[in-house]
Amino acid sequence: METLRERKKQRTRDALLRNGLELFVTRGYEHTTVDEIAESVDVSQRTFFRYFASKEDVAFFVPRLTEAHYVEAVRRRPAEETPLEALRRSVMDSWESIEEAIERYVPVELFLRTYKMIEATPSLFAAHLRRQSETEEEIARIVAEREGVDADTDPRPRLVVALFGAVIRVTERHWSVGGDFSVAAIRELTASYLDQVGPALAGNWRGGPADRDRPREP
Repeated sequence: METLRERKKQRTRDALLRNGLELFVTRGYEHTTVDEIAESVDVSQRTFFRYFASKEDVAFFVPRLTEAHYVEAVRRRPAEETPLEALRRSVMDSWESIEEAIERYVPVELFLRTYKMIEATPSLFAAHLRRQSETEEEIARIVAEREGVDADTDPRPRLVVALFGAVIRVTERHWSVGGDFSVAAIRELTASYLDQVGPALAGNWRGGPADRDRPREP
C-alpha cells in the first residue's frame, strides 16, 4: 500500500510532467527551461532533477511508456502467428489499450500534441529516431527468438522489423501533419498503410491516380 509520502512524490512528478509538456506544446521545446517547469509547480530546480534527468526526459516520458507497451505486446503474441502478423496485431492492439496507460500520467490529448511537437522539433525528432532504432533492435531479437533463428546471422528478423518500422514512421509523419490528432485517426491510418504494404512491394504501381495524370509519350 502506498504511503502518504509516496503519493506526494507521485503527484509532484505527475505535475512536473504535465506542466512541462504543456509548456513544450505552447511555448516550444527550445524556448522552455527546466527552471520554468519547476517554477510552474512551485518547486526548486533541485527537486525537478530528483524526478527527471533533463527536459528531454520529460518530453519522452510517455513515448517511452508506449514503446514498452508495444514491445510487451509483441512478446505476448501467439507463437503460431507469422512475424508480420504478430507485429501488426501488436501495434493495432496497443492503440486500443494504450489510452488507459497514458491517462495515468497525462490526458491523451496532451500526449498527442506532444507527439506532434516532437516531430516538429529537430533535436527531439533525431532522438526519437534513435529511440525507434533501439526499439526495433529489441523487437528484432524478440522475433528471432520466437522463430528460433539467430538475429546475428539471419537477416530476416531485422528486415521484417525494419519494413514494419518504416510503415509506422510514414504513418506518424502523415498523421502529425493532418487535421485529426486522435488515437482513432492514427490507428485507422496505421491499418490503412499496413494494408498497402503487400501491393506496394509486389504490385504494379502504374494505372493509379498519379499515373493517370502523367503525360503520355507520343
